[in-house]
Amino acid sequence: MSASWINKLNESDSRLHKEDVILQALEASVLGSRISQIFLGFTNACYNPYVTFGIRQVPDTVGIVDAENPWDEFNTLMYQLGQRKLTGHAARDAVQNMSERFDSIEWNTFLAPVLRRDLRAGISDKTINKICKGTEYEVPIFGCQLATNSEGRPEMQGIKRLEPKLDGVRVLLTAIPDEDGNIVTICFSRNGKQFDNFGHIENQVRENFVKLTHKAASSNLSMGFVMDGEVIGNTFQELMRQARRKTDVQAEDSVFNVFDIIPVAAFREGHWNAQLSKRITILEDMRSIIDDMPNVELLPHIMVDLDTAAGKDQLERYAKDQVNAGFEGIMIKNVDAPYVCKRSTDWMKWKPTITVDLTVVGLEEGTGRNAGRLGALVCEGEDDGKFIQVNVGSGYSDEDRDEFWANTNHIVGRTAEILCDVITQNRDGTYSLRFPRFVRFRDDK
Repeated sequence: MSASWINKLNESDSRLHKEDVILQALEASVLGSRISQIFLGFTNACYNPYVTFGIRQVPDTVGIVDAENPWDEFNTLMYQLGQRKLTGHAARDAVQNMSERFDSIEWNTFLAPVLRRDLRAGISDKTINKICKGTEYEVPIFGCQLATNSEGRPEMQGIKRLEPKLDGVRVLLTAIPDEDGNIVTICFSRNGKQFDNFGHIENQVRENFVKLTHKAASSNLSMGFVMDGEVIGNTFQELMRQARRKTDVQAEDSVFNVFDIIPVAAFREGHWNAQLSKRITILEDMRSIIDDMPNVELLPHIMVDLDTAAGKDQLERYAKDQVNAGFEGIMIKNVDAPYVCKRSTDWMKWKPTITVDLTVVGLEEGTGRNAGRLGALVCEGEDDGKFIQVNVGSGYSDEDRDEFWANTNHIVGRTAEILCDVITQNRDGTYSLRFPRFVRFRDDK
C-alpha cells in the first residue's frame, strides 16, 4: 500500500533517512512498482505549488478494509478539483464518496493528507527534488521577483521607476483558462501558499479576464497570466489576521495593488525577457478595465534619472513624501530589466528604520541551535507615549547569546537599543515592534 511509504518516512526524523526512503521509492518506480509510482506521483501533486484543490475539509474514515482502492479514479478526482470542474458541495460530496472506496489506513495516512496538501511526513519540496531532480516526479519551485536593499548599491544609477512600498501582503494572482474555457483564478503568497480569503479580488479578475487579455492581445496573455502586487487592508495586523482565517472572514475591503504582470508559462519557467517598461505598458493598456474593478488598482509611480543631480534630489523628496504619507518606504526598479523569479538588484527597496530604547525585563532560552543559550531578550518601555512590550530574537552574535545567557543577572535591568521598522499596535491596544533587532546596550541611560 502507498501508505507504507509514509510510515517508512515517519520511522525517523533524520533527513538522511527520509532522503533514503524517497530514493528507495524512486528506484522501485523505475523497476515498475505501481505502488511506488502512485506514491511519488501523488506526493508530487501534494507539493506542487501550481496544483490546488479548492477544498477546505477532507474527512477521515474508520474501519474500512479490503476496499477497491481505485487509484486511477482518485487521480481523476484530483484533476477535476485542480481544474475547478468540481467545486462547493459537488466537490465535498465527491471527496466523501471517494474516501469510502479506499481502505481507511490508505485514505487517512496518504490520500486525505495529499488533498490537504500536508503529508505530515517531515519532507519538503527540496527533500523530494534532491532525489528526484530531472525525473517526472521533480516538484516545480514557486518563485517571484524579490528586492535587495538599496544602501550602497552601485546599481543606484540610470533611469529608475519609483513606487511606494506598501505595508501589506505580497500576492501573486494567477488567471488561467481551463480546457473548457473557464477561467481559474488563485491568489498565492510569495512562497506559493494559497490564500483563501481574497475571493472578491479573484472574482473581479476572472470576470474581466477576456477584456484584460484583449487589451494586451499582442502579449499572448490569453493563455493565462500572473498579476504581481500587494494586497492592503485597513492595517497590516488586521490584514494578516484575515489573510488565512478559515471562518468569520472580513477581508472584502482589501485592495490588490498591481505593479507587474507576466504570462503564466514564463512565470513557471522563472523568467520573462520582456523589459519592465514593456510590462508596465501592458498594465497601462489594461487600465480602463482595471479602473472599473472596485478592489484592483494599478500602483502609482514616477520615473527618475539617477545619473543627474535633479534625479537624485527627486528620489530623496519622493522617499520622504511616501514615508510621510504612511508608506513603508519606496521601491526602486530598473525599467530595462526582465522579470526573474529570484532576488535581484533590478528591484531595490529603501525604507527608514527607527531605534527604540527599552529596558530588558527578562531573557528567554533559545531552541534548536540556540538551545542552552539566549533566544530572545524580553524588553519593555515607553516611547513617544506608547508602552511597548516585545521579544527581541535577532541581532546577536553566537558569542552574545552565550555571554548574555551566562550572565542573566547582569543583563536584566539594562537599557537595550533596538532597531526596528515601525512601532505597531496589537489587537489588545498594546504596542510592539516590527522586525526588532538588537543593536547594543545603552549603559549611558
